[in-house]
Amino acid sequence: MGTNDIFILAIESSCDETSAAVIADGKVLNNIVATQSVHEKYGGVVPELASRAHQENLIPVVQEAILSSGISKDQLSAVAFTRGPGLMGSLLVGVSFAKAFAFAKKIPLIEVNHMNAHILAHFIEDPKPKFPFICLTVSGGHTQLVLVKSHLEMEVIGETQDDAVGEAFDKTAKLLGLPYPGGPLIDKYATEGNPKAFQFPITRMPELNYSFSGIKTAVLYFLRDQLKENPTFIEENLADLCASVQYSLVEMLLIKLKAAVKLYGVKEVAIAGGVSANSGLRDTLTKLAAQKGWNLYIPKFEYCTDNAAMIAMAAHYKYLKGEFSSMDVTPLAKMKI
Repeated sequence: MGTNDIFILAIESSCDETSAAVIADGKVLNNIVATQSVHEKYGGVVPELASRAHQENLIPVVQEAILSSGISKDQLSAVAFTRGPGLMGSLLVGVSFAKAFAFAKKIPLIEVNHMNAHILAHFIEDPKPKFPFICLTVSGGHTQLVLVKSHLEMEVIGETQDDAVGEAFDKTAKLLGLPYPGGPLIDKYATEGNPKAFQFPITRMPELNYSFSGIKTAVLYFLRDQLKENPTFIEENLADLCASVQYSLVEMLLIKLKAAVKLYGVKEVAIAGGVSANSGLRDTLTKLAAQKGWNLYIPKFEYCTDNAAMIAMAAHYKYLKGEFSSMDVTPLAKMKI
């Protein structure tokens, strides 16, 4: 490594994963993640507990990232952090640490939008999408269709008007009596079930927008009626219920994705965010792309969920453009692309 190399330490603390990574000239050297299990017994992320866990985990995670990178603290060119969107208490931990670190080392600060970073996870490894491409970004808090024109120029062309698809998975899982996080469990049981066993409504919104709150209500009333007649209905039909719910959610996602590809005439298609780890979505989209002649890009599982490698990649492109933050930067719970 030469003397002019760009070394960036990146920190991600937007929700319930504490993560740090080091990137050298656009090549991610590591991706250290500490997962918080404290939320499982509460059926969802508890913001106060999340921020406390970040305080406990952040210094060991950063230390491991620097040590395993083979780069000393003094070689770092900048420190990057997630400014938002996310849980305010969790973001504050990462932002405060990054500011203190940058001040102590006299190096620049780089703020990163968490949602931009999910999309730029596609540039961590080959193959990389060509511009322009359409990215379906699906996570616990966001569902967006984004037209990606360059590394730093992105336009949201459609998004959910209520629940994100990840929330729809988790809320439906709760109705089925599955523990948190329920989305991965629906995916697991769905592989053993019949996706056409039960029919749930496909919500159709104007333009390229989504709505996922209706399916949760439909499942609630459907289960209420079935359980009146058969108290063990869920246990007897769990795999089919999961498969049917997943089929409906994936259908809703892909109807709008197909419309976006047709409208913009783009054949480069990507998915990003935690729900892009869902095997039902990945498999169905892979088949659809083959039928339509799309070039499809799906990140590795470790880059789908919240991680600092994607923050590092976004920071690398911002560093090249000289886009640095001032020391009075504050976190934003809501932050648009």
